[in-house]
This record gives sequence, C-alpha cells and structure tokens, in this order.
Amino acid sequence: MPPDSPSPPERLPRNVRLLGWVSLINDVAGEMIFPLVPAFLTEVLRAGPSALGAVEGVADSTSSLLKLWSGAWSDRLGKRKLFVVVGYATGALCRPLIGVAFAAWQVLLVRFADRFGKGIRSAPRDAMIADCTAPELRGRAFGFNRAMDHLGAAIGPAVAFVFLTAWPGRMRALFLLAIVPGIVVTLLVLVGLRERPSTTRAAKEFHLTLRPFGRRFRIYLVALLIFTLGNSSDAFLLLRLGDLGVPVNVIPLVWGVFHLVKSAGSLLAGAAVDRLGPRPLIFLGWLIYAAIYAAFAWVTGMLAAWSFFMLYGVFYALTEPAERTLVANLVGAEHQGLAFGWYNFVIGIAALPASLVFGGVYQAYGAPAAFLFSAGMALAAVIVLFFAGRPPRQPEP
Repeated sequence: MPPDSPSPPERLPRNVRLLGWVSLINDVAGEMIFPLVPAFLTEVLRAGPSALGAVEGVADSTSSLLKLWSGAWSDRLGKRKLFVVVGYATGALCRPLIGVAFAAWQVLLVRFADRFGKGIRSAPRDAMIADCTAPELRGRAFGFNRAMDHLGAAIGPAVAFVFLTAWPGRMRALFLLAIVPGIVVTLLVLVGLRERPSTTRAAKEFHLTLRPFGRRFRIYLVALLIFTLGNSSDAFLLLRLGDLGVPVNVIPLVWGVFHLVKSAGSLLAGAAVDRLGPRPLIFLGWLIYAAIYAAFAWVTGMLAAWSFFMLYGVFYALTEPAERTLVANLVGAEHQGLAFGWYNFVIGIAALPASLVFGGVYQAYGAPAAFLFSAGMALAAVIVLFFAGRPPRQPEP
C-alpha cells in the first residue's frame, strides 16, 4: 500500500503524521510569542484593549481571506504541498520580528505577515489530510492534528515561562528566539511532505463561489459566521486573567496548561467524532463556550478564573476535529480545498468585527457586557446549526 493511500483503521497516513509533527513544532514557535502579545502591547508599547482588538482582528481576517484563495487554487492545480511550504516558511521568517517592534502598528504589520503565511497553508493542509484519510478515520486524523498542534502550543508557553523567569522582562529576546523552531518546520515540510498527484483530483475550473455546495453546507457556514461574530480573540481571555491578578510571567504557563487540556481532549474527541458524528460534539462545544463566557462575565477570584480557562480548552477539543470533519463529510473530493477555504474564510472574516466589537465594549462598558454578548451569540449559532439537519451519507451535489 502506498504511504499516503487511504489508511486502514489502525493507522493514520504518513502525511497526517508528518503534518501533526509540523503543527507541534510550529506552535512551539508561535506560542512562545502569542500569549505575551497583550502584555507587550499594553505594558511595553502602552496600547489599550481597542488596539489589541485591531491587531488580532486584522491578523485573523487577513488569514481567512487567503485561506479561501489558496484552498480553491489547490483544488484547481490538484496540488497542496506548494501552499503548505510557502505558508509555513512565511510565518517562520516573519513571526519573530515582533521582537524589534516599537509601535502597535508595527506589531500589526508582523502579525499580518504571520497570518498571511497561515492563510496560504491552512486550507490546503486540511484538504490534504482529508484527501489521504478514509472517511471513517477523519475524526481521528483531524483530532491527531489538533492534538499535536495544542501540544506544541503547551510547550511554547513553557519555554516562555522558563525564559522570562530566568531573564525577567526580556520579551524581545524571547520573540527573536522563536525563529529556531520556525526554521525546523520549514525544512520538515519542504523535505518530508509528499504530494499525491495520482489520486488528488483537480477541479475543472477555478472559482470562489458556493455553487458546488448543497444547502446543509451553506447553513453550516451561516452558523459558523454567527458563532464567530461572538468569538473574539483569546487574547481577551488572557487580558481578563491579568485583570484578575494573574502575574505576567505566569500567563504563559497558564496558556501552556490550557493547551495540554486541548491536546488530550482533541485525541479523545476525534475518536468520538468517528463514533457519534460531528454535529453532537459541535453542539456540546458551543454550549460549553456560552457557559464559560457567561461565567467570565462575573468571575472575581483568580482560582475560579483559572478553572474556567481550563474548561475553555474542552470547548476547543470538542469542536475543532468535529467542525473540520463535518466540512469534509458535506462536500465531494473535487472541492475539498474550496470547502476548507470557505470554512476558514467565514470564520476569519468575522474575526475582525468580533475582536473590534469585543475590545470596544470591553473598554467602554467593562468585561461583563463583552463576555455576555459572546455567550449570547454562541447560543444563537446552536439554534441555526440545528436547522442544518444531519449530513447525508454521501456529500450533497
């Protein structure tokens, strides 16, 4: 059996395993930086919550626009690897430059470049996972990828915690150090990832429309849009932890433990997706999200905030493998790249208004109003997803 042919039940394909390790190492680099961006902006560069909302919203929306384009082009060419390599290399080279930023707009520019790379690689990578994995293993395949991603996201903050404990306040030096794992990631995808031209079906034409997709997929996108409009950057949760008294040098450690919860949970949830289907886990995850954000509106103690933040990792573990599996199950093989492009596009295009609105409400009216708004949007998304109905056994035309 070729290394990347659809896998038997007991084994994930080689590309899936390699991309898991790539996700792990890449997130070591990224998460050495991300949990410290709020503190870097507000304490070092003296910017406010609204600036944080602009930085994170522009970064995420930029990424989403490119995911739609790159996903569609990977379908048209019948090739995914080029987009994956370019995307990871761009992030590896640009991300550490936050270490030489002296104004909020410079941080925005670096985050823009970093997310440009993520936008190029994400949809083709997810489509590659779907391409080379049998349908009955897709939950485990996406669960494995997310688990490795979150394990790397736990290691990165641990590195940051050790570094800042040994050298307090040296955030700029830490950011520059992140180039090392980024280079390793670039070499791995360049040398180790295998294209599958003989089995990847090229789309007949390049387009960015929803024309190839059925009603269920479109309703699913509407539900995702509503949910994401209330799902601002996680940087605001880190800001909230700081408001509640968590020291700056401890925040990377909290972020790391949070990702360990996400990593372990993703492996379990991925297997559950294959047994139960993706929709029940999405419903449960979104309801947990609503409950946690409602709790963060009123929480006052640092210990309670820690507990709710760890539970927030369960939301991610339940929804990330399930959402991607539902995308793959609702569309045909010829349009996997475009489908994942739309999935990421809808999520990202709502990220800018979500983060801007949340940041503005947080700054003007306080944390309770902002967090309760997000909880309400999650409940509305659950209602819309219910009307999408169960996916058919075969993808809709």
